[in-house]
Amino acid sequence: MNLKTTTSARAVRGLGICLIAGATLLSAACQTYDAALGSGTSVTATDSARLTRSGFLSDYARLRPMSALDGIECWRDPRLDPKQFDKVLVSRIVVSLAPPKGQKEGEVKIIDPSDLKTLTDYFHASLVKALKPQMQVVDKAGPGVVVIRVALTDLVPTTVTDSLAGTLIPYGFVAEAGSGVATGRPAGSTPYLGETGMEMQFRDGANGQVIAECRDTEIGRKYAADVNSSAVGAAQTWANGYMSSFQAWQYAKEAFDKWSLLVARRFAELRGVVIQ
Repeated sequence: MNLKTTTSARAVRGLGICLIAGATLLSAACQTYDAALGSGTSVTATDSARLTRSGFLSDYARLRPMSALDGIECWRDPRLDPKQFDKVLVSRIVVSLAPPKGQKEGEVKIIDPSDLKTLTDYFHASLVKALKPQMQVVDKAGPGVVVIRVALTDLVPTTVTDSLAGTLIPYGFVAEAGSGVATGRPAGSTPYLGETGMEMQFRDGANGQVIAECRDTEIGRKYAADVNSSAVGAAQTWANGYMSSFQAWQYAKEAFDKWSLLVARRFAELRGVVIQ
């Protein structure tokens, strides 16, 4: 799978980042952005209209948006004592792709199997990396082990050629930046950007009981900025979303990292663990 920036995207890279730096009154040279860019949490956003119902979870009716998880829909057994779990098993991630909404008759959703393996391996590694500082990662279920099961339920790559076209048209970004809200998508997104859906289940490793479930669908945002952060932070998030729009599966990877960090943070909060 080719996750590298396309040749044409490289041609606009320097211009795009320099414009972003200038717009935010940053004096640092444009080259410093490559080293400074992080995975801004606003690069992808939850789209509640695109949540999936694949059958992977046991009960979708009890899921509710959770502010502690940035609006992701979840449910947790009220009898659960999170402190009893100090180990985690991340099961092999499965894929259950539903036909895209609004597809034309005869249109088939096709994804290269090698892409799927790369993406599931990336998500698994991201979860392990995020959880490892606070919990022992094991390969067998048992007492004190929480088992995380994940299904990717929607995967749509970014149409890189459309992203390039929108960037190269003079003032095209003005229309693009507002197109998300106009079409019912998150602000800063455009119709050609990628989206990624997942359903996640947590089980007690001792008895297999379902103790929590979540689902979310994240939409890429080409023009994203965290207006509540500092000027530098907002510029980094904006630049990150802009650069991600030139790679077919980058938004999926951003969503995976976001989910992994949210899960790890929530585990730490519930278990009363302080991460150094």
